[in-house]
Amino acid sequence: MGLIEIIVLSILQGLTEFLPISSSAHLILPSQILGWDDQGLAFDVAVHAGSLFAVVLYFRQEVGRMAVSWFASLFGKHDSESKLAWLIILGTIPAGLAGFIFKDFIEGNLRTATVIAVTTILFGLLLWWADKYGKQTKGEYQVSIKEVLVIGFAQMLALIPGTSRSGITITAGLMMGLTAKAAARFSFLLSIPLIFAAGGYQTIKLSQQVMPVDWTAIGLGTVLSFISAYACIHYFLILVEKVGMLPFVIYRLLLGGILIAFFI
Repeated sequence: MGLIEIIVLSILQGLTEFLPISSSAHLILPSQILGWDDQGLAFDVAVHAGSLFAVVLYFRQEVGRMAVSWFASLFGKHDSESKLAWLIILGTIPAGLAGFIFKDFIEGNLRTATVIAVTTILFGLLLWWADKYGKQTKGEYQVSIKEVLVIGFAQMLALIPGTSRSGITITAGLMMGLTAKAAARFSFLLSIPLIFAAGGYQTIKLSQQVMPVDWTAIGLGTVLSFISAYACIHYFLILVEKVGMLPFVIYRLLLGGILIAFFI
């Protein structure tokens, strides 16, 4: 991988992991337009690790409190933090199981420009609807088990390229009455176990391969994805509280139109 390729793909991964605009839609553009080869499994692990470090560091206080309270809940001591921790675990299960069962099928059959263009537009419109008509009265600590299951099952749809994991979970959260900021925060917290599990799975696959590793690409990819993901989380939470999701909806519609115009 060349330096420009490393920089562009690392920053794209860090940004699109948490913005509701679809990482797969963005990663297909450089490869199709510039003819770049697949970046390889080792680089994927590196940039996902950078994104994981970013979200854990940004929410370190919340994660720390939830971890302590969750452990205490095993001994019968429950509070709002342990409840949220258990709900995040519950919300992760549907997507985790679906990914284990359907990942190979989806990667072999649905990673096409047509699918990505359609889902980018379709779920962009659904995000607009949820942002416009959702009640937006609750914080993330007020979600119920039923509402978390809805968000968790919605997260399964993120396995379809172009959907956007953060986009569909934020959409579901808005439909369940969460404020835009609370839906985004819950989506980011919900990403932690899923990114960790996906990274662990990729690491196991990587350990079974015998090939040289470009440590420069790995190190730079991890750092750049960390920086871009951390900045993305911070400014996204500020932005959605002020203007909502409309800018991202418009962006998705434009991106879907570009994909249709150039690749379909």
